[in-house]
Amino acid sequence: MSERADAFRALHVPGTPLLMPNPWDVGSALLLQSLGFAALATTSGGFAMTLGRPDGSVTREEALEHARELVAAVDVPVSADLENCFADDPAGVAATVAAAVETGLAGCSVEDWSGDRLYPLDESADRVRAAVEAARGHLVLTARAENHLRGQDDLADTISRLQAYQQAGADVLYAPGITDLGQIRSLVAELDRPVNVLAMSGGPSVAELAAAGVARVSVGSAFAFTAMGAVVEAARELQQQGTYGYTERARTGSTVLRAAFAPS
Repeated sequence: MSERADAFRALHVPGTPLLMPNPWDVGSALLLQSLGFAALATTSGGFAMTLGRPDGSVTREEALEHARELVAAVDVPVSADLENCFADDPAGVAATVAAAVETGLAGCSVEDWSGDRLYPLDESADRVRAAVEAARGHLVLTARAENHLRGQDDLADTISRLQAYQQAGADVLYAPGITDLGQIRSLVAELDRPVNVLAMSGGPSVAELAAAGVARVSVGSAFAFTAMGAVVEAARELQQQGTYGYTERARTGSTVLRAAFAPS
């Protein structure tokens, strides 16, 4: 077993959720580490943004090199958003996860969405099983059921999928897009592995998720897009008002970043 994976796994405590933000580059990773977060995860959408591309356009090699850079930059465990592991077949999934082990990551995820469809349940379970076998205990493997992000609000199917992924050996189970607290409670009750929830507008608070038995809360690309939203607000102030109120926020950012980037 990997020490990094063991340390990461131990942070998943149902009822005391790990708050795991998603940096999009080395600078944001160092910043979030300096703010006291115990683990980090990459974001496919946030990283794609840094390349001037939409989510889903990053290659396997780019995603793994990005993960390697973040792992080298911080001291806390890092998990990688590897989308569908850049493959449809179990052998391709296994190859991606085996390559992820070599980056020093503590964890990674595999989705059951191909880009235009959900994989059939049996096929999805085979893909998770291949990922687990390739991880060889060196990664905390998160299996994702994408129903609710893809406009299919089918809780029964989501539970069936996550139960199959649990049987296939996944360490953490994740159904991004669910915001109904009752559905989250049902999900947790039907599973025997730590459950991750995506923080979303209108969703339950961290305290409510803790009471529901959730073990991890992540933010996806929201922090990256929040940062870009601040840039848009500053740019519009400059263009439309000709004022510089944004410099107050800039001073705060500069001060925090100096501390985050200081040699340890």
